[in-house]
Amino acid sequence: MTRAHGHHTAIHWSTVRVDDRAEVCGVLGRGSPVVFVPGWGLTPWIYPHALARLARSCRVYAPAIPGFAGVPDRPLDKRTLADGAAWLGRFLGAAGLGPVTLVGHSFGGALAIRAAHDLPDRIVRLVLVNSVGAGAWPDVNGATPPLGDGPLWERGAEALGDALSLRMLASTTRTRPTTTTTSRHDVGDPGSVGRTDPTARGGDLTAELHRLAQRRLPVALVWSRGDRLVPWASVESLRAGLGGPPVFTVAGGHGWPITDPECFGHTMRTALDRLPTEVAS
Repeated sequence: MTRAHGHHTAIHWSTVRVDDRAEVCGVLGRGSPVVFVPGWGLTPWIYPHALARLARSCRVYAPAIPGFAGVPDRPLDKRTLADGAAWLGRFLGAAGLGPVTLVGHSFGGALAIRAAHDLPDRIVRLVLVNSVGAGAWPDVNGATPPLGDGPLWERGAEALGDALSLRMLASTTRTRPTTTTTSRHDVGDPGSVGRTDPTARGGDLTAELHRLAQRRLPVALVWSRGDRLVPWASVESLRAGLGGPPVFTVAGGHGWPITDPECFGHTMRTALDRLPTEVAS
């Protein structure tokens, strides 16, 4: 890795040579390596405060995934989840990482599921935050209300967070996470789903979920009660497919890691502390 100029003081922006290209990756914190996968069409730059809170208990790597993240001068393309998972494997190799914990938010959760399935020697734990991946992709066209009038900076953190997360609904209400025997599921990035073949095509990862359950991969699910984009039944499907992992619920909307980073950091510490560090034999 080589150091690059930063966009946030808490994060070291570095470059990693993958497929003979210099790819940007945010790096911060100390401890066991955790790779963060943002939602579809988003970049790690959208999550600086969330990543900083996550890094209080681990070493965070947040790559901007080509074809998946909205990287300047590199538009979203027609890559599939399998392509994204394969790229993550090459990134981990180029960065000298592995085994790692994978944290995926929104449609990044679906990519994290596929990567955990395809890279069993590199992914040893999985945390899915408001993730899709079980059953058909939800239709979120028109699901998000307008942001309202006036400049974003006059409408507060919630409006700004929603805009930066492609209008992912979010609440700034903070609460401590709770563990529940039931669960819910939340969609990924709103306006992108209906027009994007890469994730929407072949989006049912039920078979992959069952294989992860058979491997006894340590998994935790996190869901926010105010998410309006994906029904609770989807997280129930995720949990059933994975063999009943723990579920942590918090307040807020779909983009809560962005608008409530303090709660995100606490929830991630709680979830990671509950997961074993090794796959059961």
